[in-house]
Amino acid sequence: MNYKELKQRQRDERHTHNENLALRTHRSLSWLNRAEQAEDLDGQFIFLWIAFNAAYATEIDERLRLSEQETFKAFLNKLCQLDLNNTLEKLVWQAFPNSIRVLLDNPYVFQSFWDYQSGKLTHDQWQQRFSAGKQRAKTALGSRDTATVLAVVFSRLYTLRNQLVHGGATWNSQVNREQMRDCVAILSQLVPLVIEIMLDNPDTLWGDASYPVVNA
Repeated sequence: MNYKELKQRQRDERHTHNENLALRTHRSLSWLNRAEQAEDLDGQFIFLWIAFNAAYATEIDERLRLSEQETFKAFLNKLCQLDLNNTLEKLVWQAFPNSIRVLLDNPYVFQSFWDYQSGKLTHDQWQQRFSAGKQRAKTALGSRDTATVLAVVFSRLYTLRNQLVHGGATWNSQVNREQMRDCVAILSQLVPLVIEIMLDNPDTLWGDASYPVVNA
């Protein structure tokens, strides 16, 4: 489904949604809409990531705060459990299995590669981590463990997200077009499914949304 279809459904059903779900889906859909209007890959990726972030981000007590990656991994696992129609599994194994494999083979979206470049890891250390990560994903693919596959994929997407958001890449750079195309292809199909699964499960506790609307 695209933004227009999802937004119409959300308008039709939002009167039955609790405040947190309504706010999450409203925000996420607004950024999905902007992503679909973007004409460049960098813009599409950033707007799609914000749409995903709007769906999963939660206010958590600072003493219990997880890393951002752990938070969205838990969110992905929850989505897979709620996905009774197996739409995420079908997407992973039917729509873009090759894109995922190409992404997993790309060192430029693997954080340990960059840690090696900055002297934090040895060559052997980053290579071992790279091989272990690919093996973990290969095992998950072989056992059709959708949640684990998505967690590995999103860890790669997160590295690209950091490069862009923290100014570690040039806009429209030719050196990262391959990984940018693969990441946009994956996110552009995943984000609408994430929103759809949330709409399918209005009674699920999604947690308090970050930065709630404050009525002055």
